[in-house]
Formats: sequence, C-alpha cells, structure tokens
Amino acid sequence: MKKFLSLMAIIAIIFSANCSRIEQNDDPIIGIWSETKTVSESNTAKTTLRKEWIFNDVYLGRYHELNGNEIIVKTDFKWSQEDGTYTVEYRGLEDKSDDIFTIEKTENGELLQKVDGNMLAIKE
Repeated sequence: MKKFLSLMAIIAIIFSANCSRIEQNDDPIIGIWSETKTVSESNTAKTTLRKEWIFNDVYLGRYHELNGNEIIVKTDFKWSQEDGTYTVEYRGLEDKSDDIFTIEKTENGELLQKVDGNMLAIKE
C-alpha cells in the first residue's frame, strides 16, 4: 500500500509540473527599437541623441537615452497591447508621460507611430 501511495504521489507531481508551462510571447514588438537625432553640429563635432527601447517577452523593457556615448537616462518600463495599440508606462521618470502607439509597416521596415501621428522609433 505504501508503494502504491508513493507511486501516485510521483505521478501527481509529474502531471502538475507539466501543466504549468509558460506561454511563449511572440508579439512583433519584442526586440530593440530606436530613434536617433542630430542635436548639434559644428565644423568639428556632431552630437547625436539616441533613444532606445528594448522590449522583452514578459511585458517589461528598458529605456535609454544616450548623448553620444554617455547614458543620460535609463529606466525600466512596463508595456501592454490591446487591439493593436501599445502602451508603455515608464517607471521612475516623473517627467516622462506614457507612450501610446501602433506598429506600422513601411517599405523601409517597421516603425512605432504615436496616436498623434508622429514617429516614435524604428525597429533595428
């Protein structure tokens, strides 16, 4: 009887372990998106401001702003998607409001377009 109960316990553990699989998120936003602007240009030097969003598959990500090679802003964010509209909620940046956008496909690749029509970033 003891062997039978041990066998049943092992079977129960195996079945419960197989039921808790994590779903794979294959959303098209996953990856690195960026926007690069030339901030100032002189005869000797050019300064660029790069904004970078890194989206992962567990609805989180990291946002960076780089001035040349120096990171000037770095924070985490949470993202969500509903009916093709994405929302990014920044954590730790009180002066940065949430971004709301859609993914648009163009002949040059994919881009994030804000709801007001402005481009946010392109996919790398």
